[in-house]
Amino acid sequence: MNEVAISQDRPLARRIVDYPLVAMMAAIALYVIVLGIAGALAMFALPATPGLSFEMKVDLVALPLVVLLYKLVIARLGDVPRDDLRARGALRPLALGLIVGLVLFSACVAVAALLGVYRIVGVGSLNGLLPALVMSAIFPAISEEILFRGILFRWIEEFGGSWLALLVTSLLFGAAHLLNPHASPVAAIGIALEAGVMLGAAYMLTRSLWLPIGLHAAWNFTQGEIYDIPVSGRDVNALVVARLDGPPLLTGNGFGLEASLIAIAVATLFGFWLLWRAIRAGQLVQPSWLGRSAG
Repeated sequence: MNEVAISQDRPLARRIVDYPLVAMMAAIALYVIVLGIAGALAMFALPATPGLSFEMKVDLVALPLVVLLYKLVIARLGDVPRDDLRARGALRPLALGLIVGLVLFSACVAVAALLGVYRIVGVGSLNGLLPALVMSAIFPAISEEILFRGILFRWIEEFGGSWLALLVTSLLFGAAHLLNPHASPVAAIGIALEAGVMLGAAYMLTRSLWLPIGLHAAWNFTQGEIYDIPVSGRDVNALVVARLDGPPLLTGNGFGLEASLIAIAVATLFGFWLLWRAIRAGQLVQPSWLGRSAG
């Protein structure tokens, strides 16, 4: 009741700006602007550097800008300001996410190998490891989790509850990957189920971005840099040279195991387990018109 009273005492303009969907749109606009600034800086302000691609330059410039934007502005927006990227207590959920992400995708590879659709055919190299680490693991994990969980999930949940937030962000996360090489409706559905549910549930359970960031980064790094499997359709250098060969529903048809029934089953089951844990912990938020308390 106190929060409602305080909210009603604020000027009308501030209440409009702090309304969940308005705050969300403002945060998205700022996020897009910062990415645009990063692209301009990478193109016009940074000197040409051998071995440093334009995409990596953008990622290196955008990463600190996106984090600063979140910490200094986005976390302060809305009716109830909230920082889900707190440094205090970050190490444990981040480390747990990294470990679980590695184990989870390794389990997918093990199943693929047992089914005869994945095999190692040679030794890879460490060439390109650092760019791949930045562009396929660190930057996507941090920037996408800030956007999809730190902005979209946060304010859709505040407005329409946890179930709506999980549904919408999962669908949007899957749809966003339709722009990737070798993408297909099956790949988008797979990403929505395995990643959208898992990462959304991880955020619900911890009310922090660190566990989803760890899961996201390790999942991408493990499939690409360790097992030589395309990361959402993009080929990367790996420690081994491997082949996926077999039915498209088991190999992902060029997109990688993320578009396979194997990864969809393994990661979605884990996501549902996280979701069950979140519900048991009382982290299910009701729609705003039913009250904002969890449970």
